[in-house]
Amino acid sequence: MGPRTGLAAVSAALLAMNRTLAVRDVLQTIVASARDLLGARYAALGIPDGNGGFAQFFVAGISDRQWKAIGPLPRQHGILAAMLQDGTPVRLADVRLDARFEGWPAAHPEMSDFLGMPIADGEEILGALFLANKRCPAGRRTPGVCAFTAEDEELLRLLAEHAAIALTNARLYERSRELTIADERARLAHELHDAVSQKLFSLRLTAQAAATLVDRDPARARSELRQVAALAAEAADELRAAVVELRPAALDEDGLVATLRAQVQVLDRAHPARVTFDCRDPRALPAAHEEALLRVSQEALHNALRHAAPRHVEVVLLRRGLHTVLRVADDGSGFDPSAVRAAGRHLGLVSMRDRAAAVGGTLTVESAPGRGTVIEMEVPGG
Repeated sequence: MGPRTGLAAVSAALLAMNRTLAVRDVLQTIVASARDLLGARYAALGIPDGNGGFAQFFVAGISDRQWKAIGPLPRQHGILAAMLQDGTPVRLADVRLDARFEGWPAAHPEMSDFLGMPIADGEEILGALFLANKRCPAGRRTPGVCAFTAEDEELLRLLAEHAAIALTNARLYERSRELTIADERARLAHELHDAVSQKLFSLRLTAQAAATLVDRDPARARSELRQVAALAAEAADELRAAVVELRPAALDEDGLVATLRAQVQVLDRAHPARVTFDCRDPRALPAAHEEALLRVSQEALHNALRHAAPRHVEVVLLRRGLHTVLRVADDGSGFDPSAVRAAGRHLGLVSMRDRAAAVGGTLTVESAPGRGTVIEMEVPGG
């Protein structure tokens, strides 16, 4: 099957590059899209490290075994260096005949026709795309016969321009996410610090009471010391929970279900309330949807555990038709949503609604004094 051509192929390549916001996934998608779109046997994408080498190098058309056999990442020399320094494309009928060619490792595949295109954001060169060995119909694989054309070069230039946008957006997203995680960790640190501080204060008072009773009421002193031991164990559990909870979010690596389950397990250990999680028929969602669902669950759990004094908080992730629903329900004190709005207090409801709306979803809140609270966020997909 030959390469796809025409507007549909270009559209498919551009959509693929913008479908994800993880930088590594964007880079791998760019190189695969370039190879597919231009019908090349080999494709590579290098991201310079600023010190004469490459920080990252992605390939398509070469197996993992071949890639390992080739050895370390290439240095910026020869044609690669010229393209990155000058910021100009390079199109050659046979790369081996170019004066700048300096050879390649023994395990490197043989390449002839070559097309290279810088990926630039203004004056900054973000990386470079390299394509080699234009695919030809059977029996026509001779150097120069099916080499890359001026039209191929223009198409790769278009792809590189969009690749620069996709890569810049992905990097901005990851930086924004890092800041969000930092803010979240700071909030959790404050919350867990308060919880542990309260336990330690109770521990101190109980120990002082035991000390005063040891001579005149030994039986009661022993009871107080048992309470000291229990409080110390609870404080140790909460400190362990703090260590686990403050680790970086694993949403990208583990997915929404595993991250929610780990979050619930930590909170269940750190609070008197029972916190449970149930996932019914999990399905994959876009990264932005998973991020929004995770943040809303964290805000809803924070509100319930800090303000509602519940015995039980239940987190459920389920499908409803063509949508995914996050449900956080507690049996705590509840509140009057209209009174909260009138008083100018939002308990994070505004930010939760904003997060839902940003991914095309909705947020509903059901609560009443003494009747607990149910927060549901529904997003398309799943």
